[in-house]
Amino acid sequence: MRGTTTIDDGLHDFLGVRDRLLRIARGIAGPDAEDVVQDAWLRWNGTDRTVVRDAPAFLSRTTTRLSLTRTQTAYARHQSPVGLCPPDPGGRGDDPAALAVAADELRGAMALLLARLGPRERVAYLLREAFALPYRQIAGLLGVSEAHARQLTRRARARLAAPGDGQVSSVDQHGLLAAFSEVSRTGDPAALVSLAA
Repeated sequence: MRGTTTIDDGLHDFLGVRDRLLRIARGIAGPDAEDVVQDAWLRWNGTDRTVVRDAPAFLSRTTTRLSLTRTQTAYARHQSPVGLCPPDPGGRGDDPAALAVAADELRGAMALLLARLGPRERVAYLLREAFALPYRQIAGLLGVSEAHARQLTRRARARLAAPGDGQVSSVDQHGLLAAFSEVSRTGDPAALVSLAA
């Protein structure tokens, strides 16, 4: 009974944000959006949900990461940029090797954001797509109008979808990854906002 309740609760949480997840995936991965959302469901279904504090934020972040990984993988198949994209590892559990692969994926996603987006675009994009903040709040954090916050996010999506490459400083990559991890852990966007200057 308890197992069924957990599965039902997880399905309810997932279906409650599925439309948002599809919007995130379409904005990043385009035609692969449905596959990305299915992967997010599989990841969610295999997650110990008792340790998840905010299901919508967790699912949005997972979908963003999966979308970025899929975009990188597709780009790598066509362009083969050296060091930009790790191979798609397929299914993972919670073992140390799987966690290392997930960490590599996240580092690759941060490198892609650094290579393609300006500081404000990066921050606006992550706050919207990974943490599902409303545009009004993003605008307030960045000190811009709501329309400008929307424009920053739209521009970021377009640049991520376009082919391109660039050099990424390991210091910048570490800084963005640390800020992203801090916001994921605390829910306070200040660490990312500080990188928008």
